[in-house]
Order: sequence, then structure tokens, then C-alpha cells
Amino acid sequence: MPGVIETAAEVSSRRRSAVDVTRESLDAISRGDGRVRAFLEVTGEEALTEARDVDRRIAAGEDLPLAGVPLAMKDNIWISGRRATCASRILEGFRPPGDSTVSARLRRAGAVFIGRSNMDEFAMGSSTENSSSHVTRNPWDPSRIPGGSSGGSAAAVAARFVPAGFGSDTGGSIRQPAACCGVVGLKPTYGRVSRYGLIAFASSLDQIGPLTRNVADAARLYRVVAGLDPLDSTTSDAAVGAPEEALGRGAAGLRVGFLAEAEGSGLDPEVAENLENARRIFRDAGASVVSVSVPRATAAIAIYYVIASAEASSNLARFDGVRYGPRASEKDLASLYLETRTAGFGPEVKRRILLGTFALASGYYEAYYGLASRARQLLCEDFDRAFASADVIVCPSIPSPAFRIGEKTDDPLTMYLSDIFTVPASLAGLPAISVPSGLTRGGLPLGIQVLAPRFAEEAMFAAARALEAGAGFPDALPAATT
Repeated sequence: MPGVIETAAEVSSRRRSAVDVTRESLDAISRGDGRVRAFLEVTGEEALTEARDVDRRIAAGEDLPLAGVPLAMKDNIWISGRRATCASRILEGFRPPGDSTVSARLRRAGAVFIGRSNMDEFAMGSSTENSSSHVTRNPWDPSRIPGGSSGGSAAAVAARFVPAGFGSDTGGSIRQPAACCGVVGLKPTYGRVSRYGLIAFASSLDQIGPLTRNVADAARLYRVVAGLDPLDSTTSDAAVGAPEEALGRGAAGLRVGFLAEAEGSGLDPEVAENLENARRIFRDAGASVVSVSVPRATAAIAIYYVIASAEASSNLARFDGVRYGPRASEKDLASLYLETRTAGFGPEVKRRILLGTFALASGYYEAYYGLASRARQLLCEDFDRAFASADVIVCPSIPSPAFRIGEKTDDPLTMYLSDIFTVPASLAGLPAISVPSGLTRGGLPLGIQVLAPRFAEEAMFAAARALEAGAGFPDALPAATT
């Protein structure tokens, strides 16, 4: 299946109809998703209805930047008329009252919503093994995880079921699965894309972003969804700029800083080798390559799991069986809360709620949440100093290739360290993109991450496109996996 820009061009010029493109996507899912299991639900009839509407709009002369592009949408993003359950039993059957702002903007641009993609429950996980429904598998090697929490969208794009998908990124949940699955994953600057209609995990961290096959497609989708939204007071009125034009700037003259804290012990040898190759690519492209330090990046995981868990504890308090989802008991109010939440939440969500509740408890707030918040500010200041000598910062997206399903489920701390390179940008609210940059000798994808200062997505896209061009990542899965 062609990518986003190519598909939109074909439908806009009426060389193909949106209906034909949608049927092609549905056929691909029917043939291949039994093995990958990227989707929780495929809404074929609704998608075909949307495609027919796109064809009518094209015939009427509308200019649609995403004409007929089928999308996989993570199950925590509202789409009018479709369920949104966060892959959790506690939201079973929930249908939102309308579109999220992102869904509304995609719809206006001509996109077609193919279905709800699988995820770690309430976006809490790094492997998509925490879904209440099923485990999603990596299309490159079905014995391995696709990353998480947006693993369903990443796998759907990698398997060529759809040209693109959308996910949410709280501590790496777009970028980490993008690296595991060999696709591009973008987390915009915090406040650049509206969170209205995104079911919250950690409100000071959550951002919606695209997963695509190439950087140009990510820039197109970013342009469509970015911008001020009166329904989300955290969105910024800073100009979105011209991300697609920035792709052609190249890396010549850019100051590219390689993160010193990402090159220490513990890095997988093939990831380290891939990072060195990225350094060579930027030098060959005419960039000035320097080393930069963000000293508190090494503390980012500890900071993140206090802040994110505390915010999750607060946000998930609303899921109590009174307003949403099924009720496990109606004996009395205490039984309703206890039994509904016990049955409704999975082990990882319970673990984080308990951790967050403890961090916010009277007598512990300053020692944990207050201290983590101050450390977060110091991390932001570290990044400000680093960006004084670099236009973008580069580091691996993941510390190792995709691991085997079940390998880390009994060791939460090891699982959390899968996000060691993605969490710092989330805490600082920075834009960051994971670009597929090579394969291990065993044929598994690797990704390199490019970070930029807040609202400097244009520099990020220019560097990411230069890296993509130099890496020459294959545009198809190995024949043995398809």
C-alpha cells in the first residue's frame, strides 16, 4: 500500500477512489492481522461510508491533504460513533460523545478511520502486552513485541495494513514502538497538538502524534493536526510553520549534538554501532557534529515514574463504575468502587495507581511528587544549556532491539528501562522523532531519535529527513514475514 502523500495524491487526482483504497486496506488487514493482531476492532462499514464521503468531496472540488488515507487510531483517541476503551475492561463498551480535536481535523482533511488499534491498557506499558484483549506481535518477527504503548498502530503501519496510524506518547509510547517496528514515530512539542478527546494518562506529559513509513508523511500529518485549540487550554498559538518545506533543507550547517549520556555502558552493541553510523551520516550531510551533555537525563526514569504515576492516580480516579463501563457490584458504594476497579484494571495499571497514590499521600507529597517536579525543572534547564550549542540532539530511540514476548513481563523495572532514551524529551516537553536507521544482523529494526527545542519542529524534520536519506532503511518487510 502506498504512503500517505502518494495515496492522497492518487485520490485527489481521481486516479483511484477513496473507496478502492479503503477496500485495499481492509483486504490487507483481513489477510494479515490474524498473525499480527494490531487491531482491537476494524470498522469496515463505517470506513467505507467515510470513503464515499471523501469521493463526493473530491468530485465537488475540495482540496483534501489526506484524501482517502486510511488510518489506524489508538484506542484512547475519541472518534465519533466508535468505541474508545483504552484496551481496558473498565471502559468496556464506552462510546465518546464526539470526535477528538485530532480526529475532527483528520476527518476534515479527508482521512478515513479504519479501526481501533491495540495498546497497553491506559497507555501504561512498553510492549503492548498489557492490553486486556490480546498481545500484538511485531511484523518483523512475530515472536517479539512491537513496542508500546502504541504498539497496535506501529504494527499496522509496519505490516502495510494502513499508510499511517496515530498514537499517544507520554514517555515514549509513539517513538519506542516506531523504533521496534521500523517506522517513523513523532511526538510533537507539548502543547502543539490538542489533547481534547485523548483519554488522559498523565496530563502534563501526554501528546498525540503520527506513525508513518517515512518522515515526509509524518510532516504532512503533523501539519494537519497541529495548532491552537480552544478546547485544550494547554495548546499554544505559536506558528506551526512549514514542516513539509523544512524537509528539503538538509543537514548542511546544522549543529547536531550527540547526547553524551546515551553512549555509556549498558547500550546494546548493535545499537551503539547504529549510533556511530548516524554520526557518520550527519557528517557526510554537512552537519557540524558535536557532543552535548544533559546530566539529569540519567535520572529521567525515576522522575518520570513518580510524576506520571501520580497524575495517573488522579486521572483514573474517575473510572469507578458509576459513570463509565460495567459495574462489578451494586451492593453498596464501597463494594461498587472496590470490586469494579479490582476487576476492571489490569496489574500494570493497578501498580501505577498505587505508586501514584502513595507519592501524593499526605506526608509523602513533598518527598516524592514535589522533589520529582523540581528535578524535572532542572532537567529542562539542562536541555536549555545543551541547545545553546546544538540545533538538534541525537540519541538512540531504544537501548536494544525489540525483545521477545514474555521476556520482561515479570520484571517491571527492566521493562521501564526500555524508555530510558524517550522519557527525557517527554519530561521537558520537547519535540522528538524516531527514524528507522538500520537493521541488526538478525534482521530487527533499530531507530535513532532526533530532539529539538520546544516548537522547533522544522529543524527536527530537516535533520530527520537527512538521517532517513543517509540510512536508506528498506521500504518493505522481509519476504519471509509477509
